[in-house]
Amino acid sequence: MMDRLNGSARLMIVSDLDSTMVDHDDPQNLSLLRFNALWEAYYRHDSLLVFSTGRSPDSYQLLRAEKPLLTPDITVMSVGTEIACGESMVPDAGWEQYLNQRWDRDIVVEETSKFPELLPQSEIDQRPHKVSFYVEKDKALKIIGVLSERLEKRGLDVKIIYSSGIALDVLPRGAGKGQALAYLLKKFESDGKLPASTLVCGDSGNDAELLSVPQVYGVMVSNAQEELLQWYSENMRNNPSIIHATERCAAGIIQGIGSFCLGPNVSPRDIRDFQKCKVDIVNPGYEVVKFYLFYERWRCADIQKSTQHMQNFKSVFHSSCTLVHPSGTEQHIHQCVDEMESLHGDRQGKQFLVWVDRVSSAQIGLDTWLVKCAKWESHGKIVFYHVVLISWDENIIERGRWKK
Repeated sequence: MMDRLNGSARLMIVSDLDSTMVDHDDPQNLSLLRFNALWEAYYRHDSLLVFSTGRSPDSYQLLRAEKPLLTPDITVMSVGTEIACGESMVPDAGWEQYLNQRWDRDIVVEETSKFPELLPQSEIDQRPHKVSFYVEKDKALKIIGVLSERLEKRGLDVKIIYSSGIALDVLPRGAGKGQALAYLLKKFESDGKLPASTLVCGDSGNDAELLSVPQVYGVMVSNAQEELLQWYSENMRNNPSIIHATERCAAGIIQGIGSFCLGPNVSPRDIRDFQKCKVDIVNPGYEVVKFYLFYERWRCADIQKSTQHMQNFKSVFHSSCTLVHPSGTEQHIHQCVDEMESLHGDRQGKQFLVWVDRVSSAQIGLDTWLVKCAKWESHGKIVFYHVVLISWDENIIERGRWKK
């Protein structure tokens, strides 16, 4: 899971998805896209992104199809009962084996069926180490106490989590978002690759365990639910490493990065004029993010049409910089910029958004770098995707600009 990094991650962000990374009240996904640009520009090359969600794998994939989520390095699903690594989402067999101790799903189903108040969640949310229900808040506490006793008498060691004022999950005792994170940190430490800093982010009761992990920074987004705020008030009020952000969802995560001084916290999407805002950065990902932001703004006419704008933009790239399309066709970057000129404003007034994912770079020669990324374009409800290769020849980086 750390193969793409040479050493320890500079920063590992572990974030819940619904109402934390993803704002379902933000139809344009603006705060999420702000985070995406920040991560790919400044963090992807030396840091780790972990999604920790209550969603099952199938439900998680549905969310990915709906929202412009980045590809995480690790995905923790089903309230910490499943860990998958990499883009191909390879299951962590060691974690599965650990959770099997004193767990019998059939017994859990049998005992919970004796409570008519428990309404089973959909099949998509039922998992090997997670049995999930809906139940009204005023009935939940009583059920949790009785059910825990009965399962213990049957020889099981379980944990019952109530969150969002309606969802009840029965898990193995060793499961949960916090335990999954502790397991990952232990693996990193045994490999000598413990992240320099870890920031956890959440909004609901099942995120309390994340915030309880020792030696991590934590941010509760401004829209955090009452159950999490009450837990914080009772348990962590005097912990300076946990904050209640004033910003919603992904914007609150960005705020957390800045509050704890964990790295850059100004998203390229918040920079309107890159000519006036110089950034000391030695990462090709920054230039790729900036390139496609200009492309989006140019086509939406958010940038005034002028020859000077185009010349300034071309000056960022060396004349030998090459774009490789998925078909294998190569095109000089300056030629791409020239062709963009006629596209000015062709998406004005439309829901046109562009973002990049999985930006990576490799030095393939003495003076040649190959940068690969997945580029997404959204035209309202239609989303286009392809992989792009960009080759820079005979260049070095100086103050965020590619120069010979």
